[in-house]
Amino acid sequence: MMASRTYEHAAGAAPVGAFQAILLAFPVALFPAALLSDIAYLNTAVIQWSNFSSWLLFGANVFTGIVTAWAIIAAILGRGRGARTWVLPGLLLVLFVAGVLDSFQHSRDGWHSVGTLGLVLSILCTLLAFAAAFMAHSRTGISGRAA
Repeated sequence: MMASRTYEHAAGAAPVGAFQAILLAFPVALFPAALLSDIAYLNTAVIQWSNFSSWLLFGANVFTGIVTAWAIIAAILGRGRGARTWVLPGLLLVLFVAGVLDSFQHSRDGWHSVGTLGLVLSILCTLLAFAAAFMAHSRTGISGRAA
């Protein structure tokens, strides 16, 4: 007798579509990469690491903006019910604002482009991106049922 698995959505949770999951993968990869290049810049003082961080943050913010808009539209159109429906769009919106502030910090000139505030914002963006991915992909529970 083979066991089959069915995926059940948590109460009030909207399923994350495949396209939204693909879009969310970019901020999850690019924000930590920007953090690593910030650390490399602080350790080496080679300005190219700061420039690389700026481009990584730009890409992360573009995809974060798209996935945030997608999540807000999905929540408005009622793909889920309850307060949990707005947790992911809210988290993504906070990530987007923090990412834009981090980009503004990285646009400063010289050593001040990263510094303490830039590093703290990069850490915050990385943690928020991981939290958003966790929220997006932990909305389903697996229950095993015998076939």
